[in-house]
Amino acid sequence: VQLQASGGGLVETGGSLRLSCVTSGFSLDNYAIGWFRQAPEKERERVSCISSTGSSISYTDSVKGRFTISRDKGKNTVYLQMNSLKPEDTAVYYCAAEPYGLGGLCYSVNYWGKGTLVTVSS
Repeated sequence: VQLQASGGGLVETGGSLRLSCVTSGFSLDNYAIGWFRQAPEKERERVSCISSTGSSISYTDSVKGRFTISRDKGKNTVYLQMNSLKPEDTAVYYCAAEPYGLGGLCYSVNYWGKGTLVTVSS
């Protein structure tokens, strides 16, 4: 099981970025995929999750209406479209996989990819 996040960068407040999580070694039909982030000196937090069926999606309150998670099974890739970015979104973003993951909450992820840094300037 491998996951690789990419797409981070430096963007101004109000800007957009799209993160990609390319997966290998397993089927997205059997795993939920979540996006997490960790800002400097803060605990890691769950940002969004999409279930193994793709039908259940969740977001943390601070990103609702601004971020959208989606997946392309043909490309084994999960995306996080981030719009209206704020300085408080600055963090290292990680994707992770939860076996079965029918609930779309990603509370029990087992596999992590390396992160990608998102910096939002004010």
